[in-house]
Amino acid sequence: MEKNVTFKDLGLSDEMLKALEQKGYAYPTTVQKLAIPEFMAWKDVVAKAPTGTGKTFAFGIPMIEHIDADCPEIQGLILAPTRELAMQIGEELMGLLTFYKGIRVAVLYGGTGLTGQARQLEKKPQIIVATPGRLMDHHKRRNLRFDHIQTVVLDEADRMLDMGFYKDVTRIVDMVKNRRNLGLFSATISREVMDVSWKYQRDEVEITVEPKQEDRPDIDQYSVTVSPFKKTEATLAMIKEGPFERVIVFCNTKAMCQRLSDDLRKGGVDCDCLHGDIPQSKREKTMQKYRDSKLSVLVATDVASRGIDVDDVDCVLNYDIPEEIEYYIHRIGRTGRARKKGVVFSMLNNFAEKTKLEEIVKYTKYEIKPLAMGDDGVLTEVPLEKARSY
Repeated sequence: MEKNVTFKDLGLSDEMLKALEQKGYAYPTTVQKLAIPEFMAWKDVVAKAPTGTGKTFAFGIPMIEHIDADCPEIQGLILAPTRELAMQIGEELMGLLTFYKGIRVAVLYGGTGLTGQARQLEKKPQIIVATPGRLMDHHKRRNLRFDHIQTVVLDEADRMLDMGFYKDVTRIVDMVKNRRNLGLFSATISREVMDVSWKYQRDEVEITVEPKQEDRPDIDQYSVTVSPFKKTEATLAMIKEGPFERVIVFCNTKAMCQRLSDDLRKGGVDCDCLHGDIPQSKREKTMQKYRDSKLSVLVATDVASRGIDVDDVDCVLNYDIPEEIEYYIHRIGRTGRARKKGVVFSMLNNFAEKTKLEEIVKYTKYEIKPLAMGDDGVLTEVPLEKARSY
């Protein structure tokens, strides 16, 4: 397919084209132009594409195009691993529905009461976005039925199945008896994702968008070697002195996330944190402040970060090197979105962290340039030969 394919070339409805034009989108990304025609033809799709390359539109657009607005039954189901991601997908779908009439979306997730969500379901939505556990809660209470669902999508399938939802997900797919197609979308394809594909997909279309392709997020990546005793001080200096308007800092644990957030605030940085022990209502308020630019720095754990789809994050800072390579891929995908430039800094202060980052480079083929921070707080480039000796 040619690179200059437009959304109009994909045969979309006038309502969809108007919504995309209003959002400023004329040209689909690689995953969108490959997946949309296959979904429109009711094919099963398994798609691997880097975070930030437009996977939500890749399945959301054809799902909406298939909806019969006159039918008050659930026709499309999207499963997401976290409430934050489910909410984000719901928002993106609502944006695409601006010029449609009669198509409704309900978003179901845990951490909040069932009553309000049951009221959403009483309005007869045709599309459901849900976390697996909460979807099953409503199904057990007979608040919804799966009889008319035609399309099922697992978004961030690797993370969802890795988080222990495998049994819930397969039980849900088993109950969708009249399913016409199944989409698996992920930044990485794990063994669990392949198991689901082998079990449920038929003649599936496999789509792989390599990071080297033209719509790979434009991200400069650096490692920063600092003294173990100056890690927090160095992080504070980089945030305050860097020309960054919106930053996400990642930590591996909830305790570190909270402690660093407190330390940065004491240092004069306008920040807050997201981790699993924070009540959902407070997390939603924090995210809204961040989206509205009333908060410049967000400190998060990997689990809490799912669904942070803010287009203008200009810097990601790894205070801790992630335990899993996939976490690194998802972390850096928070920046360099919507074809904007992004930058990533990963803090190193011991041999173990250096070894973890070397494994990430080997697996991802990313270029991560080594920097060192001097006692004066100035960052300088380190020759690769010298960096290897650290």
